[in-house]
Amino acid sequence: MNHPGTVTLVGAGPGDPELLTLKAVKAIQAATVLMVDDLVSPEVVAFAAPGARVIHVGKRGGCRSTPQSFIHKLMVTAAREGEQVVRLKGGDPFIFGRGGEELEALREAGIGVRVINGITAGLSAATALGVPLTHRDHAHGVLFITGHGQHGAPATDWRALAATAREARLTLVIYMGVSGAATIQDELLTGLPAATPVAVVHRVSLPGERQVVTTLGELAATIEREALASPSVIVVGDVIGSVAVAAQALRRQFG
Repeated sequence: MNHPGTVTLVGAGPGDPELLTLKAVKAIQAATVLMVDDLVSPEVVAFAAPGARVIHVGKRGGCRSTPQSFIHKLMVTAAREGEQVVRLKGGDPFIFGRGGEELEALREAGIGVRVINGITAGLSAATALGVPLTHRDHAHGVLFITGHGQHGAPATDWRALAATAREARLTLVIYMGVSGAATIQDELLTGLPAATPVAVVHRVSLPGERQVVTTLGELAATIEREALASPSVIVVGDVIGSVAVAAQALRRQFG
């Protein structure tokens, strides 16, 4: 059975509205209903048409969240009522955005759905630091991984990741890892040196963005000392080395 309404999963990027794609802006402007994640900035939502209905369906670790099943129900109901629905998600819908779950639910309900990619926070964090995630001399690949798994799911094998990162020369980009930084640090230290460069970027691309460069051996202590909280991205690997050298030079110069 065909329905007149559709749903578009739109990646809103890391927060800066200028990092939206043209296709994302067009979809937001054409929507009659927008279902907006907590980390989407008001400047991005401002592209919505004046008559569009905006529903905030926050999803954020450590905070009260809208149940995922309820979000599925809202999208299906609105589409069946003929609405042009945009599900507006921070970063990219398919990188820790639950886009896969929503895509499956919509398809099972017979709802037309398309996906518009957005710049993921991990990529934007590296750019903010002025470093690449891959480099022929320092990193032959990159792993995006969440530091906050689904409740009841098997824990991430950080020891295996550390060994793989060391042997394959990979950069690790960790989303939602601040609250578990002590455990992540201890486990990664089984395979990576304590001197491995690390950077933490808080509120990437947004006003108030903060960047802190440290080492793996000092990660948890640095996060606590600098009072870094979510949303933050942790980047681990030798690509951060040039940033660390520059930071040390500034500390020596200005104390």
